[in-house]
Amino acid sequence: MPGAAPPSRDSSPSRDPGLSRPILAGVVTALVGFTSSFAVVLTGLDAVGASPAQAASGLLAASLTMGLACVVLAWRYRMPITVAWSTPGAALLAATGAVDGGWPAAVGAFLVTAALILLTALWPALGALIARIPPSIAQAMLAGVLLPLCLAPITGIVANPWGVVPVVLTWLVFARLAPRWAVPLAFVAAAVVVAVSLVREQASFDLALLLPRVELTAPTFTLGALVGLALPLFIVTMASQNVPGIAIMRSFGYEVPWRPAMLVTGLGTALGATAGGHAINLAAISAALAASPDADPDPKRRWVAGVSTGGSYLVLGGCSAAFAALVTLAPAAVIPAVAGLALFAAFGSAVQQAIDDPGERIPAVVTFLVAASGISVIGVSAAFWALVAGLIVRTVLKIRRAGDAAGTPRP
Repeated sequence: MPGAAPPSRDSSPSRDPGLSRPILAGVVTALVGFTSSFAVVLTGLDAVGASPAQAASGLLAASLTMGLACVVLAWRYRMPITVAWSTPGAALLAATGAVDGGWPAAVGAFLVTAALILLTALWPALGALIARIPPSIAQAMLAGVLLPLCLAPITGIVANPWGVVPVVLTWLVFARLAPRWAVPLAFVAAAVVVAVSLVREQASFDLALLLPRVELTAPTFTLGALVGLALPLFIVTMASQNVPGIAIMRSFGYEVPWRPAMLVTGLGTALGATAGGHAINLAAISAALAASPDADPDPKRRWVAGVSTGGSYLVLGGCSAAFAALVTLAPAAVIPAVAGLALFAAFGSAVQQAIDDPGERIPAVVTFLVAASGISVIGVSAAFWALVAGLIVRTVLKIRRAGDAAGTPRP
């Protein structure tokens, strides 16, 4: 009609129904990332000396900082950049156990890890130095750290078959039918086991445990925690999360700004450390959920999935105390079984990458065995000594091969 107003071109998220797809993708990314690995985080924090309240606080701190980091990076750079807690890092905590100085020293190690991540952003040479660690050695160390945790579902079946078998069967069925949801649904099965156990035992439950609380800890710094925890945590976070995260995003056509990403995740790790958060980093495994065409056919709109992921993590953080309480109330072996199942894929990938190159196989095997041994020498954990042993063996073998090549007579 003459004089009619032209159609609105407002494409704001609130009026564009097409954004429901990337928003939903972000919610799914957060749900899968959180429920697949929060048990690993709580297991790791408990292993290095956190009380149940301090572990719940650490889960809350990690959830909030990675949620905020997702929102900041995705909004600022209009990319589906997602941030996660360091699941391999949490597994490292579980394998390392108590360090010299206890929980305050572990918190100090978290702060040092944050400082190293920030230094990587400000001093590129440090990132280059980490990149020089052979991938086979880094992945073999990770595989050795993960092995004891991955055995938990197997040993749990023997220790508590009525509690663990339903969890493992649920995981197995959905690993076939819906692999993305296999671990989250295994956690749901574990929650049912916990509920049944509470009803059978007529156990009382304090509702105050469901309220999220921040438990701040003054950090201390010990040599054993710095060398045996902070350094391996930094290496695992960089080699197993940040570097693969960049590669996954690149495979979908996104060049993640390295320095800003390290600054944001380093600051987030520092902010969460005294509350018990161990480390946050670029998402690797879950990154594809928000960055792939499934999130939105238009690559320029997928950044909404990154923001949605961050918002969902903030909501889940508010429920962190409830998740921690569920873990505290669980029967023996049930939650370790869930944590182990959550790490099967990471363990398989680490083993494959560790032994993929025949020329690197022996150093990788040595690294793996030392890491899996759980030894502690002069208060320094096995993860550090695994790196040392693997690099020494690799250097010696390289020297021998070079000598053999030099002594080979020419035809």
